[in-house]
Amino acid sequence: MRHNGLKQLASQRTTAINAWLSSDSGYVAEVLGHCGFDAVTVDLQHGQFGIDAVPRLLQAISATPAMPWVRCSGNDMAELNKLLDMGAYGVICPMIETVEQARQLVSATRYAPLGRRSFGPARGLLYGGSDYLAHANEEVLVLAMIETQDGLENAEEILQVPGLDGIYIGPNDLALSLGISPATPWQESVLADHIHDLLALCQRYEKYSGIFCGDLAMAHAMQSAGVSLVTPGNDTQLMRSEAMQRIQMLREAS
Repeated sequence: MRHNGLKQLASQRTTAINAWLSSDSGYVAEVLGHCGFDAVTVDLQHGQFGIDAVPRLLQAISATPAMPWVRCSGNDMAELNKLLDMGAYGVICPMIETVEQARQLVSATRYAPLGRRSFGPARGLLYGGSDYLAHANEEVLVLAMIETQDGLENAEEILQVPGLDGIYIGPNDLALSLGISPATPWQESVLADHIHDLLALCQRYEKYSGIFCGDLAMAHAMQSAGVSLVTPGNDTQLMRSEAMQRIQMLREAS
């Protein structure tokens, strides 16, 4: 089976850099995959498309060096089975708040004896290889999003669920859950302490950690803190930021 490059980076204690695809464009997915990102995540939760668009987006990413990831829309076994069958090598599941929800996530994404994932890998065989079934449990990364106060309080127990690789921190929803405006700079509130506590838990239990970052400064800080995977904004944020910067430079020069 094709090896998961992000697991290799984690073993080397090197932070992986992840692109976030919110637009329904195979071309954008392919461009991002060729930019040097270690992974490109198709965002089915907030992306402007439905599940029928995911196969061609994953196909576009699979034509690049980046690993194809997805964020599912929820902790649903049928959807998770489909996304993995489409060839996703990493799954980020939103709104995991309890140990039982984490166990449900593992059950949906792991073949027996670890879980109850149904066999029908389709593109998984094409992208992963003919021995996909024998190695999928060890190669596919499965992360639970911690983005609520309940998830935060149960994070240590969630991290100990067998078959779960780690967590992905959603700072905006976590801030909302804590009564903090997402517009508040992350380092100027108690959110910063909670993020560092979650990363420390991941290091203690030798689990994978990921986080979405609203700007480059936060991404640098998380990289320095030893996060396994950092997402420095989504596709539209990157496009808007670069466009505004170029416009400003041209306006100032006129």
